[in-house]
Amino acid sequence: MSDYLAMLDIAIEEAKLGLSEGGIPIGAALFDSGGNLLGRGHNRRVQEGDPSIHGETDAFRKAGRQRSYRDTIMVTTLAPCWYCSGLVRQFNIGTVVIGESVNFQGGIKWLRENGVKIVDLNSSECIEMLGTYIADNSDIWNEDIGE
Repeated sequence: MSDYLAMLDIAIEEAKLGLSEGGIPIGAALFDSGGNLLGRGHNRRVQEGDPSIHGETDAFRKAGRQRSYRDTIMVTTLAPCWYCSGLVRQFNIGTVVIGESVNFQGGIKWLRENGVKIVDLNSSECIEMLGTYIADNSDIWNEDIGE
């Protein structure tokens, strides 16, 4: 079994990097089944004006092409939105580790129903980081999630 908290630390580093760049603090990382880092990234929608650069998609792209994604682990500071949940299903990523799902539920239920292992770590650091961002930037947050 992999050390999910250590993996989450990498995603948190990415979220903090995004925040320091003036973006939304959501980070992600993709690991193989042995816990080896394949790619890491963060939400850069605000910084680059590109609505497709979410934390999970950034990490996925940076991981490069894999033979199979079935045994990979996507670790993200926030429950994946529908777009990123679709990425998980499209490429059959087997496990998603979530820092928090308090501020946003995303597609967790749908992923579970489709056989994806979901581990919600309920990280107080992740909850506070995004909760503070949403309180201070509700206009940007609402635009990012499509409201």
